[in-house]
Amino acid sequence: MTQTINLRSVLHVLGFMIFILGLMMVIPLGISLYYQDGSSAGILFSILVTAACGSLLFLFFKHQKDLGIRDGFLIVGMGWFLMALFGALPFLFSGAIPSFTDAFFESMSGFTTTGATILTDIEKMPPALLFWRAFTHWIGGMGIIVLSLAILPLLGVGGMQLYKAEVPGPTADKLTPRIAETARILWLVYVGITFLEVLFLLLGGMSLLDAFCHAFATMATGGFSTRNASIGAFNSAYFDYVITFFMFAAGVNFALHYKFIIRKFDAYWKNFEFKTYLGIVLIAAAVITISNLLGGVYNNFFVSVKHGLFQSVSIGTTTGFGTADYETWTSLAQILLFMLMFIGGSAGSTGGGMKVLRLIIVVKYTFIQLKKLIHPSAVIPLRVGNRVIPKEVTLSVIGFFLLYVFLFVIISIVMSLMGMDLLTAAGASASCLGNIGPGLGNVGPTDNYAWMPALAKWILALTMMVGRLEIYTVLVIFTKGLWSK
Repeated sequence: MTQTINLRSVLHVLGFMIFILGLMMVIPLGISLYYQDGSSAGILFSILVTAACGSLLFLFFKHQKDLGIRDGFLIVGMGWFLMALFGALPFLFSGAIPSFTDAFFESMSGFTTTGATILTDIEKMPPALLFWRAFTHWIGGMGIIVLSLAILPLLGVGGMQLYKAEVPGPTADKLTPRIAETARILWLVYVGITFLEVLFLLLGGMSLLDAFCHAFATMATGGFSTRNASIGAFNSAYFDYVITFFMFAAGVNFALHYKFIIRKFDAYWKNFEFKTYLGIVLIAAAVITISNLLGGVYNNFFVSVKHGLFQSVSIGTTTGFGTADYETWTSLAQILLFMLMFIGGSAGSTGGGMKVLRLIIVVKYTFIQLKKLIHPSAVIPLRVGNRVIPKEVTLSVIGFFLLYVFLFVIISIVMSLMGMDLLTAAGASASCLGNIGPGLGNVGPTDNYAWMPALAKWILALTMMVGRLEIYTVLVIFTKGLWSK
């Protein structure tokens, strides 16, 4: 039997997601009323519009059968776009970001955990909207889709198709046979680590609002801060190291965190990807530290270590927080950070980029091909740790790698055609495709995206979505095969 898209079920699920998003806006409304920051009317109107639209879709379109794989791709792709669209309303209706293009860009940057901003003075934003920016990170971090999976069984809708389409990385690692239980476990781990970071930040003297905003942005590897100078504004080694630790944790496969919690204490060290991820971060931090010392950027060893480690973890996990302007660092340090933008975090983490596991597979595949030049008849399995990677997964990873590089080049060219210099064009493309936030050139750590033309903002906003959903999930929506019977 030929599979077709069940559009009524798709719209039913999308309506449920939009309605839940509207309910989530109640939290910033409460914050606005508490601070009397003038944004409450705009947020209230956003809640009414979002909840009404979600309710109409949910009630008017009834699901008829379980979701197929085509439905899963369509829900994820359309769901993310609609989340960003409705998530922009509090910025727009409050008047804090009067341009629809800018509000959408900021919202998409939040939900995709990119952290690129059009705000020129973040600290002038109402507290409620600063919270909403960070909260969109947190919602998008593990995925609004995965959150919904814990409730989808109540609607009689199967969820595995959504999980396969949403969960970052080459493979979706089921922790339990039931997908809803898997979603609950992931969210419990996510929530638990987030609140642990909030506690540590409060112990260091950070305000409650700042602590929640930065914990949300950290665990989602997003990077939206409440300060213009990001984490550097606090001028605290304690905050730097606490946030470094939690950024690193957010870049780890969350399945490993769960295994550690249930007392499988060797789970991290038995995982080859984790060891590779740790090695990449430490080597990059060490080289950057030494390079900055020898280059005269820093005269104090411990200061150089602090900044080198923080920025290596921040860029390596695609969080994008800053404690220093790395564009004033040595050329070697900047090149290493640019390379980290492409690698990203582990598969199954909230980090963006290509993912460490894919890099491992590509490198190992390259060496296997070199060996086969000498031993053409040899059958050499590709192993990651003790696990043999199936050929179809390897080919999928190679295809993803080539497509990622191809998109980076194309988007860089498009940005260049809009008048950007090569460094800025490449920096913006790498940053948005890898969901990092700050790039190089005129979109560096002390700059923003406000100066860009509207078309560039729309292209980069959609690039964020493509990168967050790992390219294939979005591009497949535009293929004839998805829609044909």
